[in-house]
Amino acid sequence: MKKILAVLLVAALLLSFAACSSKKTEETTKAEETTAAAESDLAYIQGKGEMVIGITIFEPMDYYDDNKELTGFEADFAKAVCEKLGVKAKFQEISWEAKETELSGKSIDCIWNGLTITPERQETMSISSPYMNNKQVIVTKKENVQSFAKPGALDGKTVVAEKESAGEEIVADEQYADFFGKATYVAVQDMKSALMEVKAGTADAAVIDYVTYLGTLGVNSDYKDLAFVDKSFADEQYGVAFRQGSDVTAKVNEIIEQFLTDGTLKQIATKYNLVQQLVVK
Repeated sequence: MKKILAVLLVAALLLSFAACSSKKTEETTKAEETTAAAESDLAYIQGKGEMVIGITIFEPMDYYDDNKELTGFEADFAKAVCEKLGVKAKFQEISWEAKETELSGKSIDCIWNGLTITPERQETMSISSPYMNNKQVIVTKKENVQSFAKPGALDGKTVVAEKESAGEEIVADEQYADFFGKATYVAVQDMKSALMEVKAGTADAAVIDYVTYLGTLGVNSDYKDLAFVDKSFADEQYGVAFRQGSDVTAKVNEIIEQFLTDGTLKQIATKYNLVQQLVVK
């Protein structure tokens, strides 16, 4: 009889342990699912109903038209992607040098403003697939174009570029020291400011994105007396930056792929004279 009671007691204990174990597993699974949901950047953005997009005024990517409405290739592109995500695009001007701090602190949800993809940036941010090709160019007064293409021509000259931009990196790059090594470098707020400095004669040259040149400098523009120097720098590509580990990146990559394939991006790029810069699919 004692043996039977002992067996029944052990069985009861095992059943109790199994039930507790099952309950703990279920609770752990639910906790993990809750944590995953909480950590989902996509769920966070869709929960707000808007994506806060960090930009600078950067023609032809993001700029204000004659009616004071924000327009540009990136603005139109971002709106189209946000529509696919089921959220509203909310644009917020930021300081370019503070872009990563703004992103990690959730003041913004992404940087969508002609962001050059670099290994250094990929270490701190989650960056989308490339969608546009770019390069850095030297812009100066037309009368200086030929002479400034020669090494040493910028010695003693003043060169400007947007602070914390790819242009600034080019000026500081040792492999281009024959062009910029003996020039006086001055950082400015944005590329528009860089062009204005050259136009006003307070700077001799600016290093800017080629897409800015294509979309800003033309016969009917305010900068028709400027042109770019025929000097090649390393090719670049643009991507959209999200928080490190963000699950929004993969979703946006799907949409970028779709837009490159179905002609949506070509249609937007045509409006801003940027078709030739699109990544070809």
